[in-house]
Amino acid sequence: MPRVLTGITPSGTLHIGNYFGAMRPAIELQAGGDAFYFIADYHSMTAITDPAERRGYTQGIALDWLACGLDPAKAVFWRQSDVPEVCELTWLLGSLTPMGLLERAHSYKDKIAKGMSPNFGLFAYPVLMAADILLYDTHVVPVGKDQKQHLEMTRDIAIKFNQTYGENTLVVPEERISETLAVIPGLDGQKMSKSYGNTIEIFGDEKALRKKIMGIVMDSRTPQEPKPDAEKNLAIQLLKLVAPVGVAADFENRLRAGGLGYGDLKKALFEHYWEFFAPYRARRAELVADPSYVEKVLHDGAGRARIVADQVMARARQACGLR
Repeated sequence: MPRVLTGITPSGTLHIGNYFGAMRPAIELQAGGDAFYFIADYHSMTAITDPAERRGYTQGIALDWLACGLDPAKAVFWRQSDVPEVCELTWLLGSLTPMGLLERAHSYKDKIAKGMSPNFGLFAYPVLMAADILLYDTHVVPVGKDQKQHLEMTRDIAIKFNQTYGENTLVVPEERISETLAVIPGLDGQKMSKSYGNTIEIFGDEKALRKKIMGIVMDSRTPQEPKPDAEKNLAIQLLKLVAPVGVAADFENRLRAGGLGYGDLKKALFEHYWEFFAPYRARRAELVADPSYVEKVLHDGAGRARIVADQVMARARQACGLR
């Protein structure tokens, strides 16, 4: 049975783009019985320097994933820093990783172009990501198209390590990219992203979220005018995510025919969004009331993950001549 691995960086509040783009597909994969999911708190250090902020985001990520259906009986779920062997493997891999490979990383160049200060952590991010994957004998890594290059770099690093120190020392993972999953649009029509400030949070204050959705800017056409391009309407696109198929199709047809006001459409969007995540809000409230349970899940998950990590590190150390 192939092992599937996904990492989640605690760098902000999760939104519905995270849910539909990564969380729900990952949670569905746990039914396969060998799913490894970790909170990548080491990775957050390239962007966050406030310790309390990092702890808060890490706790929030754990709560959100468990509330949205991650089942610790079916998946291994842990905090990255609870398995420090990942740092040791990063050094073993980094000692063989060509500078040119890292210099070609799109993510690094994009972040520098956006004004982030270059540092070792940002530059070496792909090596730590490779260690995250290779430390657990991962077979499959579901990634978005924006992470495709990093997975290819992981494969390159693993292959070079095996060629240098012995074939089959490390498992070379395969990528799994969903070609059918559309980019989730934000409130301004761009890709939903914290960096754009256009998100709809999964969990948050009802009044504030209603205001966000009701504030979506539409065009100047009157309610009576037919909208032949109704499928391109931002509220319709978001409604298709959270409403039953028939309901979303009905609103789209009404908008296309004319007679549906944008205010009524946005009101319906909010109501269906709020109802869709209602069970998750209830579960999250239960988890918040029992913080010791969440910590136990992460602690137990780290123990299970470390069993695999120890085996991989034993092979890697032996192959490198460190033992």
